[in-house]
Formats: sequence, C-alpha cells, structure tokens
Amino acid sequence: MSIRFSYRLLGLLLVGASSMSVSLAHSIHQANNPPPLGTQEVGISPCGPDDEIGRLNLITPASRAAILSRLDGSKVYDLATDYYLGMPSWQDAGDPHYQFWMTHTPRGTEVDDPMGVGKDMNAVRSYTGTAFSMYSHTGTHIDALNHFGIHGKIWNGFKADEHLGDRGWNRTGIEKFPPLIARGVLIDVAAAKGVDMLPDQYRITRQDLKDALARQKTVLKEGDIVLIRTGRMKLFNDPKAYMNAPPGMGLDAARYLVEEGGAMIVGADNLSFETFPSEVPDDYVPLHTYLLAQQGAPIIELIALDELSKDKVYEFAFIGGPLKIRGGDAAPLRPVAIPIR
Repeated sequence: MSIRFSYRLLGLLLVGASSMSVSLAHSIHQANNPPPLGTQEVGISPCGPDDEIGRLNLITPASRAAILSRLDGSKVYDLATDYYLGMPSWQDAGDPHYQFWMTHTPRGTEVDDPMGVGKDMNAVRSYTGTAFSMYSHTGTHIDALNHFGIHGKIWNGFKADEHLGDRGWNRTGIEKFPPLIARGVLIDVAAAKGVDMLPDQYRITRQDLKDALARQKTVLKEGDIVLIRTGRMKLFNDPKAYMNAPPGMGLDAARYLVEEGGAMIVGADNLSFETFPSEVPDDYVPLHTYLLAQQGAPIIELIALDELSKDKVYEFAFIGGPLKIRGGDAAPLRPVAIPIR
C-alpha cells in the first residue's frame, strides 16, 4: 500500500476532523510500531508524478508575502554554524572531514607568479585564495528528499536504477528546492525541561513538544518550519562530545509535527535530528525514512538555536536556501530568523 497524503488532510487534522485517509490515520496510531520494513513503501505526492519537492509545495507567493509583511527587522538571528577544521561531521561513518587549505598567499604569488603579472604587481596586490571540501551533511545543512529511501525508491516513487547516475540524482536533487521563506517556530524542549541541554540519548516525545509549546504559548500552523532545541549546540566546539550519544527526536514526536502540526520542514540543533540507537528494530534511521521518503518533509540539522532561546523568540520569519548542488542529497544552508510583529 502506497503511503498517500493530502496537504488538505493535514489542515483537517488541525481542526480535529475525524475523516482522513486510511494510511495517514493508521500511521498516527502506529507511531512506535511502523509496518515491517519489508512492507513499507515510499510516499506518493498529491502534487503529481513529477513532484520533486514534497511539502515545499506549501511555499506559495501568498505564503511568502504573508510572512514577509510581518517582519520586525530590529534584529536578525544567524542560525548557521561556523565551519572549522576538526568540526563535527560523519567521519566515523567513513565520510570525509571538512578540509580547508590555501591555494594562494601573498608571499606565494610573489614566488610563483601564477597569473604571470610579475613580482612587483603581486607584491602590491597581495592575492589570497582558498579551497575547501567536505561531506554534504557537514555544518548547518538541509537534507534533500533523495537522502534516504525504501527498497531502491525515494519520495514519489523515483527509482535509483532509473534516476541515480554518476553525477547524482536527476530527480529530487537539492537544486530543486525553492528559496525557503516561511514562518519559523522554535520549540525549546531544553528550556521547557529547565535544563541547558537534554541528557545524552534523550528521545523527545510528543508530550515534550506539547508541553514546550504550551509553555511558550505557541501554536503550530500548516507550512511552518519547526526547529527543535535540545541545547546540544553548546558542545559544537568540542566535536567528540557533540557527536557522542546526542539527544534527538522520537518517531511519534516527528509524526506529531507533520501530521497534526502541519510542519513543512523540521530541524534540530543536533547531528542527525533523531537519536540512536533506533527505537525501531528493522530501521536504523526511522525518522529519516518517515520524513524524507514517506512524507516529503526535508530535515535541517546542526542549526544554531541558542540565541533565539536566550531572547525567547519562538515565532519568526525563516529565510534561507541551500547551495544549488545538482543531484545533491543535501547542501549547506545559511538560514536567518527575523522576528515578526
């Protein structure tokens, strides 16, 4: 059975309607007991067979205009991390570290004269150039819908055998994402529990989210970009500590955000949004499977939320966009949050 959903149905959920698609209702009740991996299927878009952006279809000219018309502008919050040598990433899984090196220095150009302009010109111009390389899921980034799939298929039924080549995916690549302009919501779970940082491997529940939202007096709306603060970013400059046994979201909590809260994008300040080991025996990344492959909901990871928490800014305009890497499964993101009136 294909998992099909309707953005209209999500609106009905918000007002407590009792009629909804069988697959969506069933998934809510089976939050911690998803179907066995062998019977799971990817989500099929209500926007048609060519849809490559899933829930990002909720971004419309009207939705952009609505949030931009409310900008306060007195302060802007930078939600991106720095990139530095040795920073947290997925090197333990064999992925490349972030690397940074000089390609040109003022003294070096005088010696080598790479542009053929002569020593005197090089001495005057003091040319500096750099290069860097990294795994695409390094630092603040957003996952594309092709990042995880089920049995060789990804969101909307696209097959790896047909659409994944030596140059990446020709469907659902990160370059297909539109500029991300929407209402952003911070759910400060750490603050709601009265701690600076959630304990190692703490799994955030549906009730944790509800309690934090009630404390903040915040109501989720369809199309929100919902960001979860665990407090883990306090360890970002200590890579081993940051990466070791991080807290994260539980599957039922993720279902709550999308199916009842109407979230368009979800994110957190930890390494992988969810926590490990998995709560689902036959899926080591059940939240990625559910969000990306079945719901078409992108995931933001390693997003810096401490300043928003400090100032108790829970609703804001989220503005950002990933690098347009053709065929990519993720890309760095430089998001900002601007308070709204």
